Amino acid sequence: MFAPRRTVRALVVAATAAAMLMTTVSAQAADIPPPGEVVTSPNVTHVATLPKLPGLETTVNSDIAFQGDYAYVGNYGGFSIYDIRDPKRAKLVSGVLCPGSQMDVSVYGDLLFGAVDNSRSDDSCNSVGQGADIKESWEGVRIFDISDKKNPKYIKAVETACGSHTLTLVPGKGRDKKNVYLYVSSYAPSDSFPDCLPPHDKISIIKVPLRKPTDAAVVSTPVVFPDGGNETQPGLLRPTSGCHDITVYAEKDIAAGACMGDGVLFDISDREKPVVTARTTDPNFAFWHSATFNNRGTKVIFTDELGGGGAATCNEAIGPNRGADAIYDIVRGKLVFKSYFKIGRYQADTENCVAHNGSLIPVKGKDILVQAWYQGGVSFVDFTDSARPQEFGFFERGPEPSGGGGGIWSAYYYNGYVYASDFYRGLEVIKIDDRRTDPARNVRLDRLNVQTQASYQGGH
Repeated sequence: MFAPRRTVRALVVAATAAAMLMTTVSAQAADIPPPGEVVTSPNVTHVATLPKLPGLETTVNSDIAFQGDYAYVGNYGGFSIYDIRDPKRAKLVSGVLCPGSQMDVSVYGDLLFGAVDNSRSDDSCNSVGQGADIKESWEGVRIFDISDKKNPKYIKAVETACGSHTLTLVPGKGRDKKNVYLYVSSYAPSDSFPDCLPPHDKISIIKVPLRKPTDAAVVSTPVVFPDGGNETQPGLLRPTSGCHDITVYAEKDIAAGACMGDGVLFDISDREKPVVTARTTDPNFAFWHSATFNNRGTKVIFTDELGGGGAATCNEAIGPNRGADAIYDIVRGKLVFKSYFKIGRYQADTENCVAHNGSLIPVKGKDILVQAWYQGGVSFVDFTDSARPQEFGFFERGPEPSGGGGGIWSAYYYNGYVYASDFYRGLEVIKIDDRRTDPARNVRLDRLNVQTQASYQGGH
């Protein structure tokens, strides 16, 4: 674990005492910086904060996708497109105002896919919120043509049962490469929702013909939990009624599902018919939120979104093992628990903080993660030793000046820099200079949808 957070100036002065700081885990009031003040470890630099698309200032930023020289940042009110070819001079290009949370995004070629888990009066960008108890309400996936970065166009909507809280892009294979698939995760059915009736316990799979994306349609709805899943464990945020998020490792034909009360492995060799191969539960977990494989596909990190992202869980009262990452080795097809990881920099009791979205940093032979923690900021973690993960860098701010919620939703490494979506400020650009991550500079990607993992070969 890393030291309790301090101001940048204090960290620089204390650099010679780094070994001592690395072992310090308890925070004092003096360690909480002033509201909104940026603090980092000595190996991390804050490069820039890029503003949101006008019109999205008051709605929450969510997930990020990358392709070529562009970053696409989802937002509860639409999405923004940034030119990042020169990260130090990155700039906002355009975007779309199109409300409907969460706007989890993936990109492929000229297409952007956005998840809508908010019942709307219709599927248009002019829709308004409307109760899910009304049969005519719409929620699901919107598809945009992004071939013209300055003028993206909305081209198609696909309705899915219980909407689309998140989505995961899965490329076709072999003769099926002319298609991509979207694994749609949704949950929380109700007897009063005509299009989201219990038991749900399934995902929706959309097939998108790349040559004619307007023909996109749901092709299957496989049931993940025929037995109902984990519904009775004390302390669950919500009982299992579907999945929150799925990460696929397409070239290995495997996927990991973070499914509310359950962690799941899938065989996805048949893209339209994923098969559950392993399941696990953890009495310490409240809500299985997201998953990340290591590069070899021999480990999975699952995150526990204790408190649903709105609670202050990074404090001494909650402790180091709840609202944390859980690291599992995959041994003979089964998930074997090895350890928990949580940032040791205790946050103020006003700060929402819990394990959230992150990605691998591509260093060959090592397992290194960069991860968002809401108001806990951004953490750099080496989990090469599954039983002894260690934080070795961080970026964050002092508490939100308003005293309300905020912070970093997603933090992802892409071609030498870390990009982090802040709820209200916009897109943060961050640089790490460290011997552990320096080899990643040799790895260049053409596209990154973090929930669509691909192997990397460089980084020597």
